[in-house]
Amino acid sequence: MIYIIIAYSKIKKMKAVTCTQYGAPKEVLKMVEVEKPTPKDNEIMIKNYATTVTVADCRVRGFVVPASFWLPARLALGISKPRKSVLGCEVSGVIENIGKNVTKFKIWDNVFAFTSQEMGGYAEYICIKENGCIALNPNNLNFEQSAALSFGGTTALHFLQKSKVTQGDKVLIYGASGSVGTYAVQLAKYFGAEVTGVCSAENLELVKNLGADKVMDYTSLDWTNFNEKFDVFFDTVGKCEESKAIGLIQPQGRYIHAVATPFTEIKIKRKLSKKSTEFIGGTFKATCEQLNFLKQLAEEGFIKSVIDRQYKFDEIATAHEYVDKGHKKGNVIIKIVEK
Repeated sequence: MIYIIIAYSKIKKMKAVTCTQYGAPKEVLKMVEVEKPTPKDNEIMIKNYATTVTVADCRVRGFVVPASFWLPARLALGISKPRKSVLGCEVSGVIENIGKNVTKFKIWDNVFAFTSQEMGGYAEYICIKENGCIALNPNNLNFEQSAALSFGGTTALHFLQKSKVTQGDKVLIYGASGSVGTYAVQLAKYFGAEVTGVCSAENLELVKNLGADKVMDYTSLDWTNFNEKFDVFFDTVGKCEESKAIGLIQPQGRYIHAVATPFTEIKIKRKLSKKSTEFIGGTFKATCEQLNFLKQLAEEGFIKSVIDRQYKFDEIATAHEYVDKGHKKGNVIIKIVEK
């Protein structure tokens, strides 16, 4: 083991997939060799075993945003190219080195992390501050399952907690088979809600097996004759027409929109101006407390990671093409280290 650490420490280069312009996956995603990072005094260096391709990664790569959000998105993501050339916001691997001031983690710890807008997951190594959004892997999940836990898990957890979902609430989750949706179904059930999952016909059994009390195919759903009302309507993908969602919410209910732009938020709040429905949307910053809560639930068997497909590191452009189609179930994994 000591020999391996010394051997790794002498490696000065690493492989990474970079994105130096906006565009289609196979045009802009390139495998290159770059300098291996060195942890600062308050950082840990992770040998990355697995990452994911999220919808957020694809939006950044292709600059897929609503026209009304074009300018602020360019300012946030990069004017002429992505501000962060190495994409990937979910990481799981082994700590190979630590800064001299690090106290929370040690070498050989298996960890998973959510890097959010800092990205950097499409690389063999990554340095992260020890007080960042990072936690020890659940002891019953492998690297691939742990990597898939942070983005969808923290998003679903944040919005369900913010909407104060509790025992007996009737919750409809639109887009229940996606990354956020699959965790939302499981977490809402954990909080004691009665869950209705809406997804495509081919994913109805998947969502039911995650614990949903009822499942519905969005392509055959007759909104005009749908009389049931919900305490919480959670649109995880931003694809449900706002007026239809609002019509299904109980008085004093909550409307969660996980991907609302500022323009969308203003439009929805205007429609809700004469109602007592609370709108919940906007951005948030994931925390290590959230990761540790998800870790605990995974270890206790309350939640699991749904993995659709797995790709090798050099197949990442193909994985982006698949996610671009908009039909993935749960999470798409990139195996950086083949075990």
